[in-house]
Amino acid sequence: MDKSLLAPGHRACAGCAMPTTIRLVLDAAGPNTIVVSPTGCLEVTTTPFPESSWCVPWLHSLFENASAVASGVEVMLKRRGKDANLIIIGGDGSTFDIGMGSNSGMFERGHKILYVCYDNEAYMNTGVQRSGSTPFSAHTTTTPSGSQSRGNPRPKKDMPAIALAHGVPYVATASVAYPVDLRRKVKKALQVNGPSYIQVNAPCITGWTFDAGTMIELARLAVESGLWPLLEYESGELVGVKKIRRPKPVEEYLKLQGRYKHLFKKTECADVLGQIKAMAEANMAKYNLVD
Repeated sequence: MDKSLLAPGHRACAGCAMPTTIRLVLDAAGPNTIVVSPTGCLEVTTTPFPESSWCVPWLHSLFENASAVASGVEVMLKRRGKDANLIIIGGDGSTFDIGMGSNSGMFERGHKILYVCYDNEAYMNTGVQRSGSTPFSAHTTTTPSGSQSRGNPRPKKDMPAIALAHGVPYVATASVAYPVDLRRKVKKALQVNGPSYIQVNAPCITGWTFDAGTMIELARLAVESGLWPLLEYESGELVGVKKIRRPKPVEEYLKLQGRYKHLFKKTECADVLGQIKAMAEANMAKYNLVD
């Protein structure tokens, strides 16, 4: 019998990191948990009417107001003297873009809510359009690579920095490839007396275009190449950094993904590849990642 709080039978794509991410989050949080989720891949794959994969109370909100809905739930729990782990679980489209105002309000008001973003770096549910989380030079349907384009021209929005600027007491990045680290951070975040934010790297097989069996390898390479540092902040101070013992070339990570194939087909993209390498090197220097 499956004891996971996210039951099997959901309709996520084979090779999708999102269901694994959610299982790890719920495993750490336990059954005394209430989840609020905005519209997105998570909602459409786990709750096709009249079915649900959720084994904890779950509320669906609009793209733009998950944090407002969860804030109301938190106030109701306090008024009734109830104790439960309250978690928002949303994708990067709602987190970085459409729900930014609502998220800002929740952070600023200091609600005791854990916000978990499963970051697949585009609007995957609606057709792989660019989001504020889409990395530099990645191919999407609204930033296609071609003769006049080298993919997304903008850098990825630094959402952890935005949370820190709001004075969020606990902010962390995590990866589906490091389950022990992810569960530890969820448990730690739930002990915070106020808002907390965890951003989880969650590869999308549809938007990133990779072989289904390589999802964990891909997520691990994002960390080992320096493009996805695993960080932990408490009260604005950097308190934890996962060291990289054997750094991997950025190309090893990028070549596994169809969204970056244009970088290896056109000689004129060499400068773009160099810029991505520089981003990884800057992360390694800034956070002293190499052990």
